[in-house]
Amino acid sequence: MAPKIVSLFFFLSVLTVSELAGIYGSGGYPIVVSTWPFREAVRAAWRSVNDHGSSAIDGVVDGCSACEELRCDGTVGPGGSPDENGETTLDALVMDGTTMEVGAVAAMRYVKDGIKAAKLVMDYTEHTMLVGEKASIFAISMGLPGPTNLSSSESIEKWVKWKENNCQPNFRKNVVPAKSCGPYHVHYDSSSALERSCGLSREGSSERSPLGDGNHLQTLEDKSNIINYHNHDTISMAIIDKVGHIAVGTSTNGATFKVPGRVGDGPIAGSASYADDEVGACGATGDGDIMMRFLPCYQVVESMRQGMEPRHSAADAISRIARKYPDFIGAVFALNKNGVHAGACHGWTFQYSVRNSSMNDVEVFTVVPSD
Repeated sequence: MAPKIVSLFFFLSVLTVSELAGIYGSGGYPIVVSTWPFREAVRAAWRSVNDHGSSAIDGVVDGCSACEELRCDGTVGPGGSPDENGETTLDALVMDGTTMEVGAVAAMRYVKDGIKAAKLVMDYTEHTMLVGEKASIFAISMGLPGPTNLSSSESIEKWVKWKENNCQPNFRKNVVPAKSCGPYHVHYDSSSALERSCGLSREGSSERSPLGDGNHLQTLEDKSNIINYHNHDTISMAIIDKVGHIAVGTSTNGATFKVPGRVGDGPIAGSASYADDEVGACGATGDGDIMMRFLPCYQVVESMRQGMEPRHSAADAISRIARKYPDFIGAVFALNKNGVHAGACHGWTFQYSVRNSSMNDVEVFTVVPSD
């Protein structure tokens, strides 16, 4: 009896201390689940897997491709989220929950079809991820259109206004200049502190770091003020097809005004998405620089493998991040192999979209964080 009481107390603590998890889902498949109210993307995926009988992996590609073409919220596909140089680049991933194969592209330039490029990596290489301009060359060589300018008049206008505002806000820290545009250099005090934190002296002996003794978490600069729904978003989609196979996919153009070369959580297996036919799937969205440090979707799926319900696994994964970064913004949805789904969030109200055979159309579920 005691273990059951402890287990119940743990679950109640997770839901109370971190965030309120959405509890939904009647089960069954095929089913399509996606972050945010990206209805047209979910409809495209549903037509693929339900009407045309496509596989889960093809359905994910069709759904995410629709979002890229529609430039969902300006955060998916070309034409949005300029980096510090005003350029738009793409991150994308597909994962097959049957074979555990993954294909991904990151910081990809000049090719507008991110999710299709990721699928090409999975289908025609032994690799998991290709990055940057080399990913673009590969995608074009395999038949995708390009090279293409991924910027738009809207993204350039946004970038120009940001430059006029002294490149504020941005993702730099411990650099000079701190309140204007670059070029940036390491701040001398920051460099000295870093050297001292290594505990080195001229004699080669160790000395105590003025930053702490290593036994306590140091205060970290919070960047949540520049992370929100409209500038830092991802479509993460999970599908269970008619035969019960599971696949996930993600696509994003990343964080607005990111440092060039930055790769977020979107193309990282286990972070923005993860799938295993034996268990279920997960999708995530939010501050990818923080979330990828915790692999929340891997955590969600593994928690379900150990017997947690989707609502508990989602809340637990988010609470693990919130304990270390109480000001972070993010969310996950969990989907088990029976089609039961739930969500959890922190720092914002999260919505995710679902379509299954019991619904007449896409339905949007809202998850509200606890106070």
